[in-house]
Amino acid sequence: MTKSAPKTNSSPYAALPPLSGWAFFPLGFFARLPLAMLTIGSMTLISDSTGSFAAGGMSAAMVGLGSAVGGPSIGYLADRFGQRRVLIPVALLQAIFVTALLWFGGAGPLASLPVLTVLSILAGATGPQVGPLARVRWMALTAKRKSGGKELGAALSYESMVDELGFVLGPALVGLFAALVAPWLPLAIAALLTLILVPLFAVHRTERAVVPAVRNAVKVKLTSAQGIGIGIAILGMIGMGTFFGSSAAGTLAFAGAMGDANIGGLLYAAVGFTSAIAALSVAFWPSGWPQASRWLAAAIFMVPASLVLQLPGEVLPMIGALLLVGIWVGPILVTIFTLGGEIAPPTRLSTVMTLLSSGIVVGTAIGNSLAGVLADSHGYAGAFGVASGAAGLILLSGIGMALLRGQQRRVMLRHLP
Repeated sequence: MTKSAPKTNSSPYAALPPLSGWAFFPLGFFARLPLAMLTIGSMTLISDSTGSFAAGGMSAAMVGLGSAVGGPSIGYLADRFGQRRVLIPVALLQAIFVTALLWFGGAGPLASLPVLTVLSILAGATGPQVGPLARVRWMALTAKRKSGGKELGAALSYESMVDELGFVLGPALVGLFAALVAPWLPLAIAALLTLILVPLFAVHRTERAVVPAVRNAVKVKLTSAQGIGIGIAILGMIGMGTFFGSSAAGTLAFAGAMGDANIGGLLYAAVGFTSAIAALSVAFWPSGWPQASRWLAAAIFMVPASLVLQLPGEVLPMIGALLLVGIWVGPILVTIFTLGGEIAPPTRLSTVMTLLSSGIVVGTAIGNSLAGVLADSHGYAGAFGVASGAAGLILLSGIGMALLRGQQRRVMLRHLP
């Protein structure tokens, strides 16, 4: 006797635990948390130890640079050799480099900046790409199921929500541990979590769903449409990262102007709150609505919402503005990751997913630096101006993707019998 098919009107989220097992959810969340703690943790430790905010900022920037370069490399290796074979040694290496950074970074004013620079780059470059690789697992788990499209949409929505929570919780934990105990504790916890949880994630049974590419030297050739599509998606993620970095800098500048810079992080959490909720809602959007059209629609609303950030002069109105702009962030993240999975060659899914995540890292560094300069010269309005420009870039890249996908559909229709 065969099992009856699941009801079509049931929540697509209900299908996820049977696919992955319940343990995958907390494991996937906490295994990616060290990466969210590393940047701000290195900045906190080295700034406190050396007494130089410039040295702390340099370390954080080098962590980001290392992650932007190392992330796609780890994704490529995972495509070739399998996630388990790559993640376990990477976790060990990062735990070693973070421990070394902790040791040398705590040396006080005598700390060697060249050594800290190299260790920061290595710590970032060996960051296990748990978020992107978890998305690849969901793509493999849902690929051959009749309701796979809905389930994949739910899975990617969930992953974006978890990323948002990590972006908010990671820095908050760093501040909490550093304030209550010592500035070295966040990095020590990050190294320990990486050493324990990433190998557990690597050997989780969902890893078996992802079949590595044939281990030979055959090159995967991208079509011109695939290359352009991946490039547009990365550009959109750079725009999103720039929005993250500049809006965070603008929020901190606004909090300082209000007389209490310490509440900046709490204010910025408003963006993550509505973004996470909106990301979860994407699973219930009409399945016939093309992904590129979703990106374009959300970006059209995100641009004016980002301009609203210029208006508040008090804390409560600013919270409202941040909640408003966050509504459009989550759906765009989900959509771009989904498009990346649709466009990428099957044997290069991990590479493309990590490239998209690295685009966020690069954009965040751009947003932080550019908005920081403008915040010094023009106040928080200048920093939020960068956020509006980033929203404009997201809209332009969304237009480019919609045009590309429209052209692909027309070509397919012309070749139908």
